[in-house]
Formats: sequence, structure tokens, C-alpha cells
Amino acid sequence: QVQLVESGGGLVQPGGSLRLSCAASGSVFSISDMAWYRQAPGKQRELVAAITSGGSTNYADSVKGRFTISRDNAKNTVYLRMNSLSPGDTAVYYCNAEIWARGGGLGMPYWGKGTLVTVSS
Repeated sequence: QVQLVESGGGLVQPGGSLRLSCAASGSVFSISDMAWYRQAPGKQRELVAAITSGGSTNYADSVKGRFTISRDNAKNTVYLRMNSLSPGDTAVYYCNAEIWARGGGLGMPYWGKGTLVTVSS
């Protein structure tokens, strides 16, 4: 069984920073793309940033220059460094990864349960 567990969310003032982490655990054989999504109240879930196994990255226009996605393949972990946060960044942030489990089979998308980021003074 494979799990993705996020951490690092919380309350931060406008202009502040946070770093989110997401670790894959369980019967992980390999991981390809990893990504962060977010869902604000009353809005659809949207892609924030993605990173390939080789380290290529992609960002939503709204976070370019402020957020940085990175990964540690040895730890099966993806990070999201968020700077210059504004109230518009308030959302539940979800980790997503395409994972091949031990024992064979095809790669499958997995989701974490989310971590809440609140930007408020």
C-alpha cells in the first residue's frame, strides 16, 4: 500500500513564507511526476507546480517567481517553498504523484489528504 502524506501547512501573515513537504511511503518502487495542487473554498482544484523525475518544473502563472517546487528522490519527497504569500494563496494544498508500487503493475496517480494554508493578518 502506498501513501502520500503532506505537512507544513498553517497560518501565515501576508508576505510570509511556508514550506510544504509530501512524502511517499509504503510499497513504493518508483515515482515519476510529482505535483502540488490547491483548492480554495468554492473553487476548483488547480495545478500549482509540477516536477518530473529528472527535475524539470512547471508552474501556474499565479505563483511563478514566488513558489519553488523541488524533490528528493532518495527520500521519495516533494517540497513546495512558498514566498510572498498573499490571502489569494489560501487553500488546501494537495500532493499528487504517479507511483509504481512494488510487486508490478502500472503506475497510478496517488493523492495526499491535503494540508491547509491560511494567509491572513
